[in-house]
Amino acid sequence: MAKNLVIVESPAKVKTIKKFLGSRYDVEASMGHVRDLPRSKLGIDIENDFEPKYITIRGKGDLLAKLRKSAKTAEHVYLATDPDREGEAISWHLVTALNLDPARMKRITFNEITKNAVKASLKAPRDIDMNLVDAQQARRALDRMVGYEISPVLWKKVKRGLSAGRVQSVALRLIAKREKEIAEFIPTEYWTLDADLQIPESKKSLSARLYGTDKKISIASKEEMDAILADLKDAVYTVSEVKHGERTRKPPLPFTTSTLQQDASNRLGFSTSKTMRIAQQLYEGVDLAKEGTVGLITYLRTDSTRIASEADEACRNYIADEFGEAYVGAQRGGAPGKNSQDAHEAIRPTDITRTPAVVKESLSRDQYRLYQLIWRRFAASRMAPAVYDTVSVRIAAGQWIFTASGSEIRFAGFMDVYEEENEEKDSGTRAFRDLEKGTVLKSAGLSPEQHFTQPPAHFTEASLVRTLEERGIGRPSTYAPTISTILARHYITKEQKNLYITELGEVVDSIMVKAFPQIVDEDFTANMETLLDGVAEGKVEWKTIVRNFYPDLEEEVRRAEEQLAAVKVEDEVTDVVCENCGRNMVIKYGPHGKFLACPGFPECRNTKPYFEKTGVKCPLCGGEVVLRRTRKGRKYYGCDHAPECGFMSWALPNGETCPRCGNFLIHKGHKIVCSDPKCGYVKETE
Repeated sequence: MAKNLVIVESPAKVKTIKKFLGSRYDVEASMGHVRDLPRSKLGIDIENDFEPKYITIRGKGDLLAKLRKSAKTAEHVYLATDPDREGEAISWHLVTALNLDPARMKRITFNEITKNAVKASLKAPRDIDMNLVDAQQARRALDRMVGYEISPVLWKKVKRGLSAGRVQSVALRLIAKREKEIAEFIPTEYWTLDADLQIPESKKSLSARLYGTDKKISIASKEEMDAILADLKDAVYTVSEVKHGERTRKPPLPFTTSTLQQDASNRLGFSTSKTMRIAQQLYEGVDLAKEGTVGLITYLRTDSTRIASEADEACRNYIADEFGEAYVGAQRGGAPGKNSQDAHEAIRPTDITRTPAVVKESLSRDQYRLYQLIWRRFAASRMAPAVYDTVSVRIAAGQWIFTASGSEIRFAGFMDVYEEENEEKDSGTRAFRDLEKGTVLKSAGLSPEQHFTQPPAHFTEASLVRTLEERGIGRPSTYAPTISTILARHYITKEQKNLYITELGEVVDSIMVKAFPQIVDEDFTANMETLLDGVAEGKVEWKTIVRNFYPDLEEEVRRAEEQLAAVKVEDEVTDVVCENCGRNMVIKYGPHGKFLACPGFPECRNTKPYFEKTGVKCPLCGGEVVLRRTRKGRKYYGCDHAPECGFMSWALPNGETCPRCGNFLIHKGHKIVCSDPKCGYVKETE
């Protein structure tokens, strides 16, 4: 009797699924994509209505021959590639590459690799969804056009090996803009005033912060603060209002791809690529001591927070049994976001009773930590809110009003299994509990404190993913490869989670902004994603998007080639003499920016760091201030006498001293400011 053939993408799934289906089924892997556009050329026939020219991927010949042989003798062929647009396209390519008979071929999908899910999919086979395939074809064509048309411009203007991308160029633009905002940020001074107040007939005290008079005020200088302190010198502090209340904190929604990447970065220190790699392992299957190979989580590429009714019910029953009925949350589902396709469930455990403790011995440390995070988030999403008792107090001191507030957890609810980042901690209400209106408090001291506003935070992988998602740029499957690409190209560098643009990244970004403004426009890119969603929904014909896109791109490329002046970063001769052979060294461009190299290569391989002179004298020793870079490529300014001189500044000094405090001045955008933020000296540049 002929067997049935199930074709999956990854060999890691083969063992898991084979165990579920038994001897009547053969399970084999396509090892990902089997056909693609050729690497050596555009691969899209512009003259023939943008028809893609697919070829078999090099090295897949023997694999395809084996799959053809298996498919030829199979009773039915089930294409079980991943349940997303890319997986749908791979199934479509397999039909052509294997010459499959449509009468014996069916498409199946499952959101989790469990026995029930896999068997259920075999009972509900379907045809290939050409809307999803066409959405993937459109994305592939657009990305190929951008990459293959723009990258050669960068090769001519900068150096070979660079690349541009439809999503990666926007991500780079976001990082470049953030770095500019930080570089040009000028701190603003402000003050706060706290009063330490003793409660009568009690050892308890409370700290209250100055609010203002009848309305909230901001204190901008020491002079203003001194005037307030003088006014409060003999003030009597009287409780004018006490409010008791209740506050609830809703549980989080279960993970999407984006929120999983963000939480894994913030809590576990995982990069986006590491998170996706480990999640893929948990999805495809892990060998458990008593169960064999089991898929532990549902599909990992999703922007939906929806949960299947069976999983929802199982989780609520588990919570009731383990924690009590009071911990079971009300029925709640997250509404799809404006850009959500809602094609899958959220990321969750395949079995809520398979707790992290149960599977710990079968997982690696990183697998365990990520699974624990997913399990806790899902369990929390089905639990009751946390409930706080709150107290807020207003205290009158003459014309001035101070406020204080506190909270205590009355019922932890979901927080028994999962505390969110930046969760408000129990600040206590005991000190306030017995306060009544009219109570006179004794001042134990006032604490004025000077502060300065802070610049925007540098992007991290987590915050960049959040921003891309919020602005509708890219989709769950694109976040990790986009960040990995611009890191690998050395357009950005990562130091202690923070992302910084490199000199190479600045050059590429400036060219893209000047020559291809539409490509790096956030709204344009987000709108393109909406159009691709329209293709997936059958509302837009995919070639219509490509037909409308290509002529504008072609015109921008032509204009760029004609008008852009070459960026002179290679072979610029310097007055630095090579000590090995006597030649004048030249400026070369490496992964992290410029460096000095001997033009006699390969006979002479001498290289040196290149320090660009600024024309500014060092404030400490009088040496030359030069542009330097950290080991990973981040720019800073230091003395050419280093390491003997330890001068260092992230901003460019202007060679003058501050007329107020004597510290050196630095450039901040179109202003000159004191390097000491506490001084606050600012002057406009001419």
